[in-house]
Amino acid sequence: MALIDVNGKRFKNFMAKLYGIGAAVVILGAMFKIMHWEGANFMLVAGLTTEAVIFFFSAFEKPATEYDWSLVYPELAKGDGDESMTITQQLDNALENGGIDSELIARLGEGMRSLSETAGALSGAVDAAGATAKYSEQLNSAAANMESLNALYAVQLENTTAQVESQNDVMEKLANASTDVSDLAGQISALKGNLANLNSIYGGMLT
Repeated sequence: MALIDVNGKRFKNFMAKLYGIGAAVVILGAMFKIMHWEGANFMLVAGLTTEAVIFFFSAFEKPATEYDWSLVYPELAKGDGDESMTITQQLDNALENGGIDSELIARLGEGMRSLSETAGALSGAVDAAGATAKYSEQLNSAAANMESLNALYAVQLENTTAQVESQNDVMEKLANASTDVSDLAGQISALKGNLANLNSIYGGMLT
């Protein structure tokens, strides 16, 4: 009885895990060496050793079974030349039985070219329609911006008018205040004159 059944399921599972884990170690060793990281030599040796172990165990794997598919599909047993000729003959017979000749194929090709040209024209029309729609959107956006500017101008005009009216009111009040000051100055001057006359009369009475 063999210690390890190389044809068994356990050995196949072991080899699958060995391939995956071993490949990871090999890649890490190469990465350490390429990046010049510390311990690169050790990792490279570990990776190469792991790869050698993998090759050692893979030598005991059972070769893949090659099946004779010609037993299931007898057509595969025929030669390539005969098979190619048979397929060509079958295609010719099918076309002949279906009433498909070279003239019909030529008309079909012409129809396909016409369809391609029509599709190209439709594509151009679609592009033109898209450009027109985009231009219309830009015009609508510009109109909306103009409306916003007009509204802003109206608000600024109202504010400016209110400021001018307020300044006129202030100037009018200043003008009235100036008139009042002039009247007050006249009254003060008359009062000074009256005081001077009183002082003269009082001085004459004392002498």
